[in-house]
Amino acid sequence: MGAKQRLEGMKIQMHAVEKFRGLEEFIVQIQMHEMKETLKEKIDEIDYIQSVNQSLIIKERKINDELQEARKEFIDGLSDIQSPSIGIKRMGELDETPFKVACKRRYAAEDSDCKAAKLCLDWQEEIRKPGWHPFKIISTSDEDNKEVIDEDDNKLRGIKDELGAEVYEAVTTALLEVNEYNGSGRYAVPELWNFQAGQKATMKEVIKYVLDQWKNSKSKAAEQQR
Repeated sequence: MGAKQRLEGMKIQMHAVEKFRGLEEFIVQIQMHEMKETLKEKIDEIDYIQSVNQSLIIKERKINDELQEARKEFIDGLSDIQSPSIGIKRMGELDETPFKVACKRRYAAEDSDCKAAKLCLDWQEEIRKPGWHPFKIISTSDEDNKEVIDEDDNKLRGIKDELGAEVYEAVTTALLEVNEYNGSGRYAVPELWNFQAGQKATMKEVIKYVLDQWKNSKSKAAEQQR
C-alpha cells in the first residue's frame, strides 16, 4: 500500500472518529436535556405537593379553631347542667370524696366533714403553687419525652402515708390535669367530659347528648299539651 493510500485511510479513520465524537456529544446533549426535563418535572411535582400540603395545614388549623370555638360555646352552655353522662369537669380541681373517706377514719363523725373540706382546700392551694412541680421526665418507646408524677416527691409521699392511697390518687390526678391544661396558671380549667367513659368528651358525643336532651324536652312538652 502506497503512502497516498495510507494517508487516505488515515483521513477516513479520523473522519469516522470525528463523526463518532459528534454523535457521542449529540447523545450526551439529548441525555442532558432529558435529565433537565425530568428534574424540572420533579421540582414542579414537589412544589405542587408542598402547595397542597400547606393548604391542608391551613384548613386543618381553621377546622381546629372552629372546633375549639364550638367547645367553648358548649362549655358555657352546659356549665350549669348536672348530668351523669356528658357535662363539665374542672380539670385540676380536687375531688373531695377521698378526703371525706380518709377523715372519717381519722376523726370523729361531727368533725370529719370540716376536716375534709379544709384538707381538700389546703391541697388545692398546694397544687396552685408554681414552685411545686412534682414531675419527672421519662423517655417513652417512641423516643418522645413524657412528664409523669415523681413518686419520690416528699409532699406526695407524705400525703400518701398520712391520708392513704385514695387521697394520693386524687392529688396526683389533679396535678396531671392542671399540668396538661394550665401548667402556667395552675388553676382549674373547665372541659367537656364524658363521665360514663371517664374521659374527655368528643364533639360527636356532646352534640348527640344535646340533641337527645332537646328531643326529650320536645316530647315532654308535647305530652303536657295533650
